Amino acid sequence: MRSAAVIGTGLVGTSVALALSRQGVAVFLDDRDTTAARTAEALGAGSLAPPPAQVDVAVLAVPPAHVGAVLARCQEQGLAGTYTDVASVKERPYQDLVLAGGDPARYVGGHPLAGGERSGPLAARADLFDGRLWVLTPAEATDRSALNPVLELVALCGGTPVIMDTVAHDRAVALTSHAPHLVSSLTAARLAEADDEHIRVSGQGLRDMTRIAAGEPALWNDILEANAEAVADVLEACAADLDRTVAALRALRSADGSRRRRAAADLDGVLRRGALGAARVPRKHGTPPAEYVTVPVAVPDQPGALARLFAAVSAAGVNIEDVSIEHSVDQPSGRVELVVEQSSTEEMRRLLDVHGWTPQPPPPLVSGMSPTGGRS
Repeated sequence: MRSAAVIGTGLVGTSVALALSRQGVAVFLDDRDTTAARTAEALGAGSLAPPPAQVDVAVLAVPPAHVGAVLARCQEQGLAGTYTDVASVKERPYQDLVLAGGDPARYVGGHPLAGGERSGPLAARADLFDGRLWVLTPAEATDRSALNPVLELVALCGGTPVIMDTVAHDRAVALTSHAPHLVSSLTAARLAEADDEHIRVSGQGLRDMTRIAAGEPALWNDILEANAEAVADVLEACAADLDRTVAALRALRSADGSRRRRAAADLDGVLRRGALGAARVPRKHGTPPAEYVTVPVAVPDQPGALARLFAAVSAAGVNIEDVSIEHSVDQPSGRVELVVEQSSTEEMRRLLDVHGWTPQPPPPLVSGMSPTGGRS
């Protein structure tokens, strides 16, 4: 691939442009937000000059509701030989392209499973997609010769391609991304008018649970509208479980002993099913669940303390799968939880002790997830 066009210079679009530019591809940028486009150009993502000739691949990094129309317009202009996009919904862009009179033969839907809480070109990174799954959804009407350039693009960006059907993809992300975002938002919404003293006793679990609720509302409105039915199906099932759970919690105070026992069993079933589901989530993208433990370490609130801790772990030759930090500004120390593979635990704990760190005993082992519920 020698040339590419990137339409849309937000986080993902600019990251694609940076990754391709790093590989020597001539990248041409376009965005109706001229400030974002100029920022991406200044970062070295590409040029705002119009391409002198048809580019090999055009990447549409625009909201799902706009992919079809923008793609049809780019095809009419003859911008590229092959087209793809990065929207997190795949069925609607394809349908919109057909309705807009575009040619689906040269289009391969795409969705890199990478992103971040921050948006805009300043949050972009050339390594954003390294080792990440990148779903491609060629349709029956897609010319098979269009797939190879898109596969090359994914490889140049460091991603790992996965081929899926558009409908299957949208159902999958409804379950694994879109519905969880709404559940996080619903939880976080309870905090908006909560008493300050209640917020003050929050811990890492609440931060983990509500982290994704901080996503850009306008972007998520667009995503949820484009995948509304699939997300509604997931939330409807959650709502049924939630109703049963509320009933069980109320019944725990019942004077009827048998009713209390049934309620306790129902609540236990919900928690066990949740643990089983969490255990199926891969710690790393594209890898099967593994055995992990969390090693908590107290870290003094001193300059360079974290660096010394990570240096000690590095000396042990241990790969940190996840890390979480709990620290209050009025406390002299913080708590760092290092998630590592179970086989590395003893050696890491020994070397931490040698370097002056005293980790606490590890919590119970959980397959496929960290006991803290941390994220990868």
